[in-house]
Amino acid sequence: MWEHDCGAIPVVDLRGHTVGVITDRDICMAAYIQGQPLHRIGVKVAGSRHVHSVAPDASVELACAIMRTHRVRRLPVIDIGGNLVGMLSLADIVRHTRRDGADGLDVEQIAAAVAEIYRPSLPARREGNQAPSTFS
Repeated sequence: MWEHDCGAIPVVDLRGHTVGVITDRDICMAAYIQGQPLHRIGVKVAGSRHVHSVAPDASVELACAIMRTHRVRRLPVIDIGGNLVGMLSLADIVRHTRRDGADGLDVEQIAAAVAEIYRPSLPARREGNQAPSTFS
């Protein structure tokens, strides 16, 4: 992930079907919570097992709606046979959105999706109830 500037990797089974996704954040949180070195933590434990995905012929608008609803920044693109054919990121959508909305999305829709995706999920963290820190 570090060498290829990649924040998420789909996890596939022996048939090539996507069974999960693991992100750089998943890895960091698993190491922190479990207190184990990375070589002792399995992908199955650290990554998500519920996959939100889109078909190759899905609209960008649908992909953005899925990302917004499930608050994810990346979606595996899976064909009708269940095979992974790519990954679509929120950054991909932002980079390819035109100001005039000619691609199906306008800037306001993208802004609303980004705001929802990045909305803090744990209000307790904002109130000072954070996990204990090892930094002084």
